[in-house]
Amino acid sequence: MRPTTGYHCSRCGEWHADLPLAYGADAPHLWYLVSDEQRARSELTSDQCVIEERYFFIRGSIELKVIDGPGPLVWGVWVSLSERNFLRACELWHTPGREAEPPCFGWLSTQLPGYPPVLQVKTMVHTRPVGERPWVEVEWGGHPVADEQRNGITQARVREIAETVLHGELPGAEGTMA
Repeated sequence: MRPTTGYHCSRCGEWHADLPLAYGADAPHLWYLVSDEQRARSELTSDQCVIEERYFFIRGSIELKVIDGPGPLVWGVWVSLSERNFLRACELWHTPGREAEPPCFGWLSTQLPGYPPVLQVKTMVHTRPVGERPWVEVEWGGHPVADEQRNGITQARVREIAETVLHGELPGAEGTMA
């Protein structure tokens, strides 16, 4: 008997025992476009990225409710912030109560597999308690990821996303179990 968490892949015909509910990119899209020289003058950690003291990014989560199964599906994404907002986030990084900070504007800076281009989609970044990555709210309207964030997705869509990621359609994206 097959485990209930797995799925039959429509792309490769194989049975996959796990259906991931979390994916993440290791760096913002721009990181993959700059030269090695530029990277040497930049900094990338698991949660923050500064490219040549000009571009400022923070890692957060887009969460999609799965309406007919376990979830949510979580995208670990990078968002470009203004220098002022980035410095404020850094200032509060280890401060209890930081979740009371008002959300700040940012541009989505991670391409998501299975979606039309999302780079430069408007977002609001909501700080959460210390130890939790910010929640990224995608601006409503005009893009499927915004619609899915508001309305939720089905298990069939979760499988479709897993197949897209598994078959290598996004450099730097990796699936992990939630």
